[in-house]
Amino acid sequence: MGELPVYRWRLAPDGYATRRQLRALGLRPAGQDVAAELRRLRKRRGPLVAYLYRIDQAKPIRPMTPGRRAALEAAMAARRTCPNCRRDVGYCIPRSLGMCVTCAYPEEQCAA
Repeated sequence: MGELPVYRWRLAPDGYATRRQLRALGLRPAGQDVAAELRRLRKRRGPLVAYLYRIDQAKPIRPMTPGRRAALEAAMAARRTCPNCRRDVGYCIPRSLGMCVTCAYPEEQCAA
C-alpha cells in the first residue's frame, strides 16, 4: 500500500471530508480506510493532521433506536451521579475530582 496523499490545510479537493464534515452531511465513514491527509505546519510543534474520507463511499448515519437512546440516557445519568452523595448533580462530574464539586470542596459551601 502506498503512502496517503497529503494536502495543505483548506486545500483538499472536492469529494473528501473529515469525520465532522461527514457527520454534518448526515454520513459516516462506514469502515472505509483514510483516503488522504490534511496537514497544517506549526512553528514550535508537530503539524496538525486531519484525516479525510471519500464522500462517495460514506454511508448514512444509523438511526437512533429506542434501545440505543435508553442506553445513552443511562450512561449520561451515571456520569451525572456523584458516587459520594448519590445525587444527580445536573452536570457531568469531573474525572479529576471523582465526585461532585460540593463533596470535593465542602468548606467552600458555607463561604457563599
